[in-house]
Amino acid sequence: MTITKDIKYVGVNDHKIDLFEGQYKVPGGISYNSYAVIDEKIAIMDTVDAAFTHEWIDNIQNTLGNRLPDYLIVQHMEPDHSAIIGKTMQEYPALTLVCSQQTVKMLGFYFDLASFAERIMVVKEGDTLPLGTHTLNFIAAPMVHWPEVIMTYESTEKILFAADGFGKF
Repeated sequence: MTITKDIKYVGVNDHKIDLFEGQYKVPGGISYNSYAVIDEKIAIMDTVDAAFTHEWIDNIQNTLGNRLPDYLIVQHMEPDHSAIIGKTMQEYPALTLVCSQQTVKMLGFYFDLASFAERIMVVKEGDTLPLGTHTLNFIAAPMVHWPEVIMTYESTEKILFAADGFGKF
């Protein structure tokens, strides 16, 4: 799905789930939001639930064609956003994972951090990541949802990628 000329939705929709986090009724299902910012460099925002690994990777490949992503921005470690970080780092061996320092601490609880530790870029409030004409600006948002949350503002298109900051059912 096209958001703008250079920003594409690569997430997946889960129409089979009936309870989100085992407690919230979601009669229409939910979406696992992930986006590609395509420029000289390509950033992917978050991953998806593990049950949708192949569909998500297909979405990325169909969107990027022969290009490969340069960055995986991890805004939030809850599994519906991060379940396949390890698989993604294996799939794309040149990928740099971009996250907060708190996220680095949490990664080791879920993944074999040693397999990609040298490819982690830690960002903090106010840091930027230029992709070409697009620039990602990082906003610390601890405890908006979980303690490690960062949001990402893309200043060219003026789009805020808000992790779970503004979700609803």
